[in-house]
Amino acid sequence: MTNPTWDPAQYLRHAGNRARPFTDLLARVPDLPAQPPAGPRIADLGCGPGTLTAVLADRWPTARVTGYDNSRQMLDRAQAHAGAHLDFAYADLTTWAPTETYDLIVSNAALHWVPGHLDAFPAWLDGLTPGGTFAFQVPHNIDAPLHALMRELGNTPRWKDRLGHVLRSEDSVHAPDVYLDRLARLGCDTDVWTTTYQHVLQGEDAVLDWVKGTGLRPVLTALADDPEARDAFVADYRGLLREAYPRHDYGTVLPFRRLFAVARKKA
Repeated sequence: MTNPTWDPAQYLRHAGNRARPFTDLLARVPDLPAQPPAGPRIADLGCGPGTLTAVLADRWPTARVTGYDNSRQMLDRAQAHAGAHLDFAYADLTTWAPTETYDLIVSNAALHWVPGHLDAFPAWLDGLTPGGTFAFQVPHNIDAPLHALMRELGNTPRWKDRLGHVLRSEDSVHAPDVYLDRLARLGCDTDVWTTTYQHVLQGEDAVLDWVKGTGLRPVLTALADDPEARDAFVADYRGLLREAYPRHDYGTVLPFRRLFAVARKKA
């Protein structure tokens, strides 16, 4: 799958709805291990524009927090949130491993972009302090119309050669029991659950506007050098989304299922 080019401004157009799962995830994170005066150490994997990494710094004001991302555009935007105890660094999560000990490793809506992320869990947990926590949430809706229609369109004869290899596969996120089993076998007290949010989006073609900030990025990146083709794909996709997600007087409803995991390393 192509590494997409990200647009922080487009991503943040739905910042409120995108932040809610992170808030719900943090609500289940237990107390961090007792710390010396330096405070706890926290890593945010796939920090994006840094707005939610700043939430970590607010919740644990004595912590040293680092947000990691592989998008230069996102990291440039995140620098606005940097401070004495909050910084940002480039990292590719397909190869990242802790080089120091963390009390909390958190990832928000990023692991579905990381092929083979289950295989990274042992090294990440090795980097946790005993009693520390690994917590993440990912979209768990690859079968939803906004993704299924994108794949169907991308695999039609007109687009298959150009887009068939860039679309997210159906196994980019695993079933809840797979995560529970993997983390439990690695010695963690683990809580895994799913939630379906009923987002009510405003504006014309609101679901298209949403997905332009996330799932559609690989397509937009692959067609960036051919604006006519890009616009043609988006126009066809827009028509499919309008039928799948009708607009009502009060807005457009986007059901969005997410998977959460909180794994506490045994002390």
